[in-house]
Amino acid sequence: MRILVTGGAGYVGGTVSRLLLNSGHEVTIYDDFRHSRRSAVPPGAVLVDGALHDRVLLETTLREKKYDGVMHFAALIEAGESVKSPEIYFRNNTVGTLTLLEAMFATGHDRLVFSSTAAVYGEPESTPILETAKLAPTNPYGDSKLLSEHMMRWMSESRGLHYAALRYFNVAGAISGYGEHHEPESHLIPLVLDVALGRRPNIKIFGQDYPTPDGTCIRDYIHVEDLADAHLLALAALEKHPQLVYNIGNGEGFTVKQVIESVRRVTGRDVTVEMCERRAGDPAVLVASSEAIQRELGWSPKYPKLDDIVQSAWQWHQKLYGSAA
Repeated sequence: MRILVTGGAGYVGGTVSRLLLNSGHEVTIYDDFRHSRRSAVPPGAVLVDGALHDRVLLETTLREKKYDGVMHFAALIEAGESVKSPEIYFRNNTVGTLTLLEAMFATGHDRLVFSSTAAVYGEPESTPILETAKLAPTNPYGDSKLLSEHMMRWMSESRGLHYAALRYFNVAGAISGYGEHHEPESHLIPLVLDVALGRRPNIKIFGQDYPTPDGTCIRDYIHVEDLADAHLLALAALEKHPQLVYNIGNGEGFTVKQVIESVRRVTGRDVTVEMCERRAGDPAVLVASSEAIQRELGWSPKYPKLDDIVQSAWQWHQKLYGSAA
C-alpha cells in the first residue's frame, strides 16, 4: 500500500512509518518539523517538508500518487499549553485537520486514520472509560481533537469519508532504534529515566492523597508499538467500515509510584523523589477500556507489563543520552 503519514517524523508517527516500511509498504512523510527532527525520518520514506495549512502543497502531494490511505498524526499535544494559548491549538489541530480533509476530497482520497486522544472525555464519570462515555474535554487540546472527530463524522455521512479515530492516553516505550525524544519533555516515564541517567536531580510527585492504592494518580500506559499496530489494523478495517472509534489502552493503569519503582527495577539505579502538592485538575484515575477494538479487530497489546514498556524505553534512552549516570 501507499500511505501518506502526516507528522511522520514525530514519536508515534515515526514508529508507525517504520512499521509500515518494514511490512513492505510505500510511505510518504509530511512534516514541518516544528516539534520533530529531520533525523527521525526513516530510510526508505519519501519526505515532503510542509505545513498542514499549506492546502496547495497538500493537494500537490496527494495528486502525485494515489494513496491507499492517510494517517494523520500532525498535532500539538500539550494540554497545559493549550489552556494558555487555545487559539494556537484550534488553528493547528482543528483547522489543520479541516485543510487536510479538503485536500483529500479534492484529490479523490477517502480513507483516514486519525490520532485522537482520550482527553476528549475530560473528567471520567467511571473507569475504565468506554467509547460511549460522555465527551466533555477539560482543555482546548482535547476540544481541538473532538472538533476534528465531529468534522470527520459529518464528512463521512455527507462526503463518503472512511475514518478511524483512535483515542489513547499515555504512550511510552520504544522500538529498535527509535523512541521518544521531546524537548522539553513532559511525559512521566522519560522524565523518571532522566533521573536514572543523572540528567535531572529528581522526579516530582504531585499529590499522594488520591483515593488510589498508594495515594498517587493512576494512568493508562500503552507501548508505542502496540499503538502503532492498532493504527495498521484500523486502516485495513476501513475497507469495510466507514466509521470507527476506538480507545487504545493496556487494560489496566499504573500509579506514579509504580512507574518510579519499575524504573528502579529495570535500571538498577536510584531515583530521587520530591513530593509536591496536587496539581489543579488532575483526576485520580484515567484508564481507557480497549475491549471494543480487541473484540472487533482482534487487537491486543503485546507489551501489557509495565516493566517491559520501561525496559524498551530505557534501552532507547541510554542510546540517546548515554549510559553514564
